[in-house]
Amino acid sequence: MKALVTGGAGFIGSHLVDTLVQMGQEVVVLDNLATGNPDNWAYPRYVEFIRGDIRDLNTVYRAMAGVDVVYHQAAIPSVPRSVSDPVACHEVNVTGTFNVLLAARDAGVRRVVYASSSSIYGDTVELPKRESMTPKPLSPYAAAKLAGEHYARLFTQLYGLETVGLRYFNVFGPRQSPNSEYAAAIPKFVSRILTGEAPVIFGDGEQTRDFTAVQNVVQANLGAGRASADAAAGKAYNIGCGERISLNELIAVINRLAGRSIQPEYLPARVGDVRDSLADISAARRDLGFEPRVRLEEGLSFLMESMQTLCAA
Repeated sequence: MKALVTGGAGFIGSHLVDTLVQMGQEVVVLDNLATGNPDNWAYPRYVEFIRGDIRDLNTVYRAMAGVDVVYHQAAIPSVPRSVSDPVACHEVNVTGTFNVLLAARDAGVRRVVYASSSSIYGDTVELPKRESMTPKPLSPYAAAKLAGEHYARLFTQLYGLETVGLRYFNVFGPRQSPNSEYAAAIPKFVSRILTGEAPVIFGDGEQTRDFTAVQNVVQANLGAGRASADAAAGKAYNIGCGERISLNELIAVINRLAGRSIQPEYLPARVGDVRDSLADISAARRDLGFEPRVRLEEGLSFLMESMQTLCAA
């Protein structure tokens, strides 16, 4: 079995690469290293690395040779960044995804697993979010991820390329950088609390999220890539824990695990952010065999342990 992981030097992609190598699969990584780092791989000798961009179709064709399954993780993943730079968001997340699908079709790839996002639901009041709900994206990032889902489904219907979309709900874990202006909430919160600084919350902190550890997301990708998951072709699935927590509660948990009591700083809410999020994961359980085994506190402990050295430097 030969797998291609786009964005495989990044946060989620590198965890997926390590697991695939451990499973004995032949792994190719395509990454432009804009945010990824080959040092993320635990087994670099077993990875064929192609440094390139999914916006370049010829490069994508080259990476696709002989591949059975594609795990398409490459993206510009930030809602705020998509608001400030919608052009780059579209080029990478829409055109790049189209290139991956086109090259996979032409190379005879069996299945493409596509990293989508819970942001496609927008600020709908109904909870939990179900796949049958009408998407209402609030940002260019969300719109781009939804466009990728539509393209993936069309490639299944028109060309017979099996595709599965995974709508990630707030993934966190080791190797997730806290330093970028557009970094995700949890690594930023953990970094600031470990260094004795006030974590910053945009809004009142009562907004809720369904956070899921990266280990769960890796298992979801493997389930979606299995040939036996034939009912999943052409569909998209929620990937979360089916639980939600407010940001204020999250800060309290991180403080407790760190032995601190640092109060957050509150700033105005950001454009494009949703108020509440909670995944209905029953379809993923049924069709992908998905079961989130790493719960919030265990995942936070893994992340905090990995960041201790970094924050102490």
